[in-house]
Amino acid sequence: MAIVGGATGVLGTVPNVRLSNDVAGGYITNYEMVTGNEVVDATIDECSQSRGRQNEPSVAINPRDNRVIVGSSNDYCGVYNAGSTAVAPDAVGPIWLGYYRSEDGGSSFQSSLVPGYPGDATPYASRAKVRTGSAGDPVLAWDTHGRLFIGAESSDSNTGIPMVNYGDVWVATFENPAVSEVATINDGKEFKRSVVVDKGAAAPGNQGNFPDKTSLEVDRTGGDCDGNVYFAWSRFNGSGVNGIYFSRSTNHGATWSTPVKLTETVKGVQFPDISVTGNGNVYVTYRQFETKNGQQTDAINIAGSTNCGATFGRSRTVTTFTAMDLGDLRPSGATARDCGGGANACQSPYTFFRADTGPRSTADQGDGSNQYIYIVYEAIVPGSEIPTGNSFGWAGSGMGGRSAIYYVRYNAATGSGAPQTVDTSANGQQLFPDVTVSAGMVHMMWWDSRYDPNNDGDTMKIRPIGNDEHGNVAPALDVVYGHRSASVTSGSWSPTRITNETSSLQWEQFSGRTVPFAGDYNWIDAQGGTVYMVWTDGRDVVDGTDPRYPDGHDGTDVLQCRAKLTSNPDTYGGDTCPRAGGLDQNIYGSGIILD
Repeated sequence: MAIVGGATGVLGTVPNVRLSNDVAGGYITNYEMVTGNEVVDATIDECSQSRGRQNEPSVAINPRDNRVIVGSSNDYCGVYNAGSTAVAPDAVGPIWLGYYRSEDGGSSFQSSLVPGYPGDATPYASRAKVRTGSAGDPVLAWDTHGRLFIGAESSDSNTGIPMVNYGDVWVATFENPAVSEVATINDGKEFKRSVVVDKGAAAPGNQGNFPDKTSLEVDRTGGDCDGNVYFAWSRFNGSGVNGIYFSRSTNHGATWSTPVKLTETVKGVQFPDISVTGNGNVYVTYRQFETKNGQQTDAINIAGSTNCGATFGRSRTVTTFTAMDLGDLRPSGATARDCGGGANACQSPYTFFRADTGPRSTADQGDGSNQYIYIVYEAIVPGSEIPTGNSFGWAGSGMGGRSAIYYVRYNAATGSGAPQTVDTSANGQQLFPDVTVSAGMVHMMWWDSRYDPNNDGDTMKIRPIGNDEHGNVAPALDVVYGHRSASVTSGSWSPTRITNETSSLQWEQFSGRTVPFAGDYNWIDAQGGTVYMVWTDGRDVVDGTDPRYPDGHDGTDVLQCRAKLTSNPDTYGGDTCPRAGGLDQNIYGSGIILD
């Protein structure tokens, strides 16, 4: 195989490309990208200097022209758009969807935002029919006619009404501004519209209906359903009961069907993912959570439609597993999914971002002869569980274990397919996998801690990634890629390290610089022999010391500038230098062309 940028497929030599170029004028509006006419607004100006945070990336390769690759993420670049001269600027700007476009096969990207963000001053703003002040969980998919679709969940109000969380899901459409069948380099370039698919109930905080974890796919089979756009998400409500919902568009995202619930008989679900097989059948996989009463166990379920997404059959279980759900306890005894400093400190001395078992799935739309769904997920290897000796756990409080990536080649027609581990030779924790399939080849990526300097052998099972026994943290995460023929049921994935720099994602950059957050997923896509993957990366973060919680230089505090308040000498003011690099979390990517 060859690597985009000209390097060979040797460990440690893969070029890594930054998608979120939030420095030195790196962002422009989509309107300028299309027309060449500059429009200035406070958010884009801020994104071009912010050195801010980005996570939960996605990416999609144009099937008509593999030179065109578009990525997205939760993009926090505009949150300090109140002005660069403020002494301690407030994070009042939008968290929105990035739009990162490459026209050279992923060797470089122009950074932008999906139009419709609060303060969008371009003519395209009126095409966005969204009513929220923030957006996230971006998902992307192309059709075969030059259209790109980007789905999102969104929340908060853009009406100025305080403490109202609308909780909508919507899909944006980007088209070729030229003639559809000519100049494919411009495919998916011009923002045409965004349409709300489902509206959440407005209520204080998150007490109404609100969405999470979106999924998007387009039928590219050339069959009767070709061009249909499919969208799924988790819907939560104030009572704590949630479900997986599904909608479709048969007119290129202009209108959407009434959402249908796919999980009437299942409680506690999350992480939907849509696959379309070669004959146009639609499948949605999702995670089912274990219930305390024992009536439901941790499992991956699947629901299928044989009529272009119009109706779905009852869900089936693909496999059960031992969940990898990082956890700890606060000093109060409350459970914690992540740990850091201050109010987010835990009983153990560790710092770590949240991570859960989250299945991902795909199908080969170019193969009409089978009904295979290719599924990956992270889970605790049975028999690897050992006590951690404190409140931290990989598999529940106080219980450690090894997290590994599992792969299932599931036959949706027969309901058969057994999970198998992907790479058992490496001595490291594995998490955040994704999978794609094209031209008869399955490709996957995952985060891997095999180069963790603080953990080896059993120590990796009892501590978070990168943490030593005292909670000091070192860079310990890499991206690993593997591939194998879709037709085989066993054999090596030829694991290859993609990142050329091991980094840390345990930086305390969120909740007032007290806790890390790395998102909930990374992403990979393939078209023919071209593969591209994107991930959240911490290599550019500038470390520092948090004066509020003097715990020494533990490798988790980021650069920040705080002074004690004259009105209360025991209290520190806000961070006056948020653009100095302490928040410089980014999206990186890398591509592979299989010979």
